[in-house]
Amino acid sequence: MTSVETVRSRDRLLAAATTLFYERGFLATSVKEITQACGFTQGALYNHFPSKDELLYQLVLDIHAELERHTVQARSAAGDDPVDQYAALVAVHVAAHSLFRERSRVGNHEYRWLSGTHLRDVLASRRRLRDELADVLTAGQQAGVFDLVGRSAATTARAVLDMCGLISEWFRDDGEVTPTEMHRRYIELALRMAGGPSTPTTWPVLPDPPVLPKL
Repeated sequence: MTSVETVRSRDRLLAAATTLFYERGFLATSVKEITQACGFTQGALYNHFPSKDELLYQLVLDIHAELERHTVQARSAAGDDPVDQYAALVAVHVAAHSLFRERSRVGNHEYRWLSGTHLRDVLASRRRLRDELADVLTAGQQAGVFDLVGRSAATTARAVLDMCGLISEWFRDDGEVTPTEMHRRYIELALRMAGGPSTPTTWPVLPDPPVLPKL
């Protein structure tokens, strides 16, 4: 098997696991079901992951790492205004939880089955995501554009992230609220939670719908 084929096989296993963990949960999904969804033999999974636990770890870590990359990029692209940085970060989280609902649910729920260093790695990533948002809130409060009314930046950041994370539980593509409308509403809500202006100077651009890999 070439290196390209190896990567493709690994990606197919991760994609199948994402859907099955989303539908059934990690504990109720077997290795056989994951490999069958890809048309592989059961032993094929072990060519890429030593165990189902390791597959979960790699999947969840990748979900969080991808979100971290996007938040860093969005903040950098938003310029120096804390309000615009804050809006950009909220937009990234809204997009992650509405456009990638399966990955969002798996990342937010199934990581709890990890343990030891694997769990610590994921929790550290989740703290970095919170701290990135809290840092912008702190900068905005120091600049006088946010008023947290005695709340800590970390507490407000955690509340905003929880609010965004729940989107994957209810959002549907054919629902009454369009993705663009939802982005605007959530940014406006997050700004109110921070005691900031009603709207950002620049509205973040809604990303195009993703093209997901086929099994």
